Amino acid sequence: MKKGIRITAIIIFVAVAGCGAWLYSTAFKRFDGNDTAKLYIPESVEEDSLKHLLHKSLGDDFGDRVYTIFSLRDGDAGRAHGYYEVKPGDRAWSVANRIRTGTQTPRKVTFNNIRTMDQLAERLADKFEWRETEFLEAADTLLPTMGFTRKEWFPAAFVPDSYEFYYTDSPERVIRKLVEYRNKFWTDERRKKAESLGLNPVQTATLASITEEETAKADERGKVARLYLNRLNKGMKLQADPTVKFALKDFSIRRVLKSMLGVNSPYNTYNVNGLPPGPIRIADKSAIDAVLNAPRHNYLYMCAKSDFSGYHDFSTDYDTHLAFARAYQQKLNELNIK
Repeated sequence: MKKGIRITAIIIFVAVAGCGAWLYSTAFKRFDGNDTAKLYIPESVEEDSLKHLLHKSLGDDFGDRVYTIFSLRDGDAGRAHGYYEVKPGDRAWSVANRIRTGTQTPRKVTFNNIRTMDQLAERLADKFEWRETEFLEAADTLLPTMGFTRKEWFPAAFVPDSYEFYYTDSPERVIRKLVEYRNKFWTDERRKKAESLGLNPVQTATLASITEEETAKADERGKVARLYLNRLNKGMKLQADPTVKFALKDFSIRRVLKSMLGVNSPYNTYNVNGLPPGPIRIADKSAIDAVLNAPRHNYLYMCAKSDFSGYHDFSTDYDTHLAFARAYQQKLNELNIK
């Protein structure tokens, strides 16, 4: 009798030990992929679908181990919704626990060189599970309640930078966070500088957007910005070529021709007085600061240098400007740039 009990105990011990060893090897198995695996789990995923996604993203062996641990810990597939990165060396139990608790990997979202809201929506939608149209609809609803009461002002609600979001964040949450960041950028000091120039933050962003389109040279932007400020203060039209390109909706134009200057648009600063109704791009922080800290000078005219260095020739009188312009136009003709 005692011998039978001992045999049974031994069998149980061996079974438990074997099970424990199996669980240990399963839980502590490391992901041996060469690169970081990206796992996207849709909302309301079913158990079978989750297992398939794990196998597809992590491989059959490791994916199966993760799913086993996930299931043993009463994982709810519904809570797994999100985006997860699995790095080489990550253990199966750690991955399973993150999925079980919905502890997503933050996604780095960076945008710059954006001209329109459509472009911004396209750039952002690539990082989330919603479509561009959903972002634009959310912007139409939310931004007017945040002070951007005209649609033309919408680009001024955002500042190019790098941000962290979660894959499951809604368009509304993304917009609120981006506007919050923009509002923090507009410190009291920056607002006072804008006020001293006769501008508000939206107008500053508008002038910064023109300046940024006008020159790719960061060390020249302040000088360009002051020229436009001088023209505004004298009641002169800005006559900024980038606003014509924006009005024509053709950013590929290399040479703004006289025939283009008559385009009927509130953005065409050859026709309208003052600033256009809103930014012609989402202005970079450095471009905004270039406006706010623009060095004083008396220049009223500028023309791209004929050496195509990317810089400009500046002048205080129209005759000098015409001489610079003729040299530049001649160079364009020589190179057959239309």
